[in-house]
Amino acid sequence: MLSTLAAAGVAAPILAACSAPSSPDDSGNKAPAPTSLASTPSKPVTLNILDVAGNLALTKPMIEAFTSAHPEVVGKVTYSTGTAPQLASKVQAQQQADNVQIHLVLTGTDGLAAGIQKGLWYNLKPYYDTFLPGLMANYQPAAASMTSLAQDQGIELVWYPSGPLLEYDPKKVTSPPATTDALLDWAKANKGKFQYARPANSGPGRTFLMGLPYLLGDSDPTDPTNGWAKTWAYLTELNKYVDSYPAGTTDTMKNLAAGTVHMVASTTGWYINPRALGTVPPGMKVSKFQTFTWVCDAQYGVIPKGVSSNTLTAVLRLLAWMLTPEQQAFAYDEGYFYPGPAVKDVPLDKAPAASQKVVAQFGEPLFDTWIKQYPIKNSLPATTQVTAFDLWDRKIGSSK
Repeated sequence: MLSTLAAAGVAAPILAACSAPSSPDDSGNKAPAPTSLASTPSKPVTLNILDVAGNLALTKPMIEAFTSAHPEVVGKVTYSTGTAPQLASKVQAQQQADNVQIHLVLTGTDGLAAGIQKGLWYNLKPYYDTFLPGLMANYQPAAASMTSLAQDQGIELVWYPSGPLLEYDPKKVTSPPATTDALLDWAKANKGKFQYARPANSGPGRTFLMGLPYLLGDSDPTDPTNGWAKTWAYLTELNKYVDSYPAGTTDTMKNLAAGTVHMVASTTGWYINPRALGTVPPGMKVSKFQTFTWVCDAQYGVIPKGVSSNTLTAVLRLLAWMLTPEQQAFAYDEGYFYPGPAVKDVPLDKAPAASQKVVAQFGEPLFDTWIKQYPIKNSLPATTQVTAFDLWDRKIGSSK
């Protein structure tokens, strides 16, 4: 991996790829995909990176290491943050004005899906052989499966099994629910004390939403429109005992810490990281459902249509760098996306000492056992995920 991905951009010849149509697409972007790219920009570029997934917590050290090692490629990096629901309209507006100022978006499956649906991202497949040779072979199996969600319009950077898990205050919850029926009974007996965030802007929220069809035995867990009868009925009943759905996961964690709620939907990373940061007291506990299926999650780098050839080259070089094992070790971070690495052969003992210390102090030893023990399913595909979010907003969220 180190000798292929990292070095590929340096040694690559001029790339000849199939041209995209030159007419405007659904996004309003008028620029076709470049048919050829040099291995290095003609001059160092400034990269404007937008993070709508909290991904910089995992990848900023990788990016900064690249800019330090390759000043001939990237001269400066600017960072900004936003929310996934606002991403598509922001990028689309820039494309329609022929003024694309966002060069790389770091996004979860939510922003990825919205952009795919509107045709906002470049198809990167024509550039794989030159800039990302052996891409699929180097992903670990579960992560490789999640690349299908990108439809070649994004590069998967980090991966984790996600959930759905329950995080709770053991002082208030002596016996956490082990089944969906038990959770419903608990929520009914403790009105307003269970919470999850709006799925369209929350990893734990959407993992909870997409995990329920497996837990409830729905007819088709991949079809929220026709196959989730049990899930929608369950969420409708649960809705009676939930006071509000925060806009993001952080708010649910703050509410748990403040005692406003006693139990929240969580994931491996959201259990570790807020406790490591002090947002949530370290004494909070985590549990899984008795019959369990992981719904995994990933985060991606996507490139808006309309960036210059020089910028596209620089971003592809950067993405290749970020997928080398030594850089992927930074993905352990402070447990935010535990485990984190998307590629093979990046064990915890390769992570920075600070990351190892956080996992040892705030991790759950059973996580690694559960990851091996229970089946792992992909998140919903892009368009289906957008449908699921829309249905939730209309059926559940609109009532609060």
